[in-house]
Amino acid sequence: MEVLETDLLVVGSGVAGAQAALTAHHRGARVLLVTKGRLRSGSTPWAQGGVAAPRNAGDRAVHAADTLRAGRGLCDPAVVDAFVRESQALVDGLRAYGVPFEASLTLEGGHSVPRIRHAADATGHAISVALSAALEAARGGGLHVLERTFVRALRVSGPRVVGAELLTPAGPLTVRAGGVLLACGGYGGLYPVTTAPPEGTGDGLALAYRAGAALRDLEFVQFHPTAVRAGHRALLVTEAARGEGAHLLNAQGERFMPRYDPLEELAPRDVVARAIAAERERTGQVVLDLRHLGEAFVRARFPTVAASLAPLGLRLGADLIPVEPAVHYTIGGVQTDAHGRCTVPGLYAAGEVASSGLHGANRLASNSLSEGLVFGARAAVAALADARTPEAGEVLPALALAADPGSLPALREIVGRAAGLRRGAARLEAGLLALDALPPAFPAGEAETPAALEAGNLRQLAPLLLRAAHARQESRGAHARLDFPDLGAPQHSVSRLMRGSDRLDLVPHAAVEAVP
Repeated sequence: MEVLETDLLVVGSGVAGAQAALTAHHRGARVLLVTKGRLRSGSTPWAQGGVAAPRNAGDRAVHAADTLRAGRGLCDPAVVDAFVRESQALVDGLRAYGVPFEASLTLEGGHSVPRIRHAADATGHAISVALSAALEAARGGGLHVLERTFVRALRVSGPRVVGAELLTPAGPLTVRAGGVLLACGGYGGLYPVTTAPPEGTGDGLALAYRAGAALRDLEFVQFHPTAVRAGHRALLVTEAARGEGAHLLNAQGERFMPRYDPLEELAPRDVVARAIAAERERTGQVVLDLRHLGEAFVRARFPTVAASLAPLGLRLGADLIPVEPAVHYTIGGVQTDAHGRCTVPGLYAAGEVASSGLHGANRLASNSLSEGLVFGARAAVAALADARTPEAGEVLPALALAADPGSLPALREIVGRAAGLRRGAARLEAGLLALDALPPAFPAGEAETPAALEAGNLRQLAPLLLRAAHARQESRGAHARLDFPDLGAPQHSVSRLMRGSDRLDLVPHAAVEAVP
């Protein structure tokens, strides 16, 4: 088997992975970036609304307060402070890469003032194009990129992560690395209806978990309020539409959000999503109304949304758009400190795969792209500072799920019923029993396909999510319990694989584990 050595292995090519790879490359490191799709893939190109950062130094405290308010008591204030101090320069610096931000700043739910930079309604796509071009320009000069490459398993030496086993188009590849940085997205693929891209199968979390790293707060799953169902994938109607003045109406034609929150349609996502779910249950339907904004303006402002809805026979700005909440962003992830260090040495994480303390119990709209910039850079710097001479180590086991066409849909339906917008002990316990009745994941051979490995990763993560949701006996942010509607003590759920068995702990919010 071919063996390759590098200072830093970056897994994922979205905004966090691209930023990490470019940061390390600019510091003279040998960098290998791998992505299981094309270079422009993952969640970043799908992001419509924009990228949030303080407008100026005077806005930092306000942006921090908005982020903390949305996080419902579980944000790490030091992490939020680092984010608002560093995000403005990094976001505005994207112009130098060619991102065509418009002059106007927009307002989104949970923000006190307009601070969202945007490139029409395709901001993530514009950022992905620009950063991918920068990566292409750096290729060969110490930075290497492997597309359509799947990380089968990590390699360890004692407790330290020292590399990975890859499945590349040319065959298996062993990588020995001074550090491994996960930036490969979340676990939205666990749900039956999601706006997440096909790559969102929780691979990074599963890899880290099998290496002994802590996974934190998996129960916090953010539902985007306004999605249009189209099979397993949901089409997103950006939050910026409500920022421009779109209204939510129930089946009786009533604007209902004033009854749920003083901020009305611009309330935080968890509030709006649960209000829409309640009104759909009560009246039968919820629609988004942009007609009063004028069809010409709407189609010019949101061309991507208009184009995505057209095949369904919906004319944005002329028709009422039927919407419902859909899984959008997974807040839980691999536990890190403010510099992307995981709880096992040699392993780092940034972006949606990570639980850094920025989002707490509910992500503030448009903080995710800027999160990738800030913590992708921070994790790369930390990984290079902590790096050791690459060594061989031993490969950890990988898991796979049999190629049964019904197994993944069944898994997703169970998770969706048990851990949807509104949860309860009975639903979660029934979900865990139903998961036990499904075929288990099995140790994967070297010839296993990426699809079977993705399914194995989801199969391992599903019960961890349901157990964490069952253990959190309160309602906070994106996690709502019908049987525990009130806030409890601020604490985190932490899952670990210890001596071959799963362990779940609830730890006080102030108890931050030291990272080796």
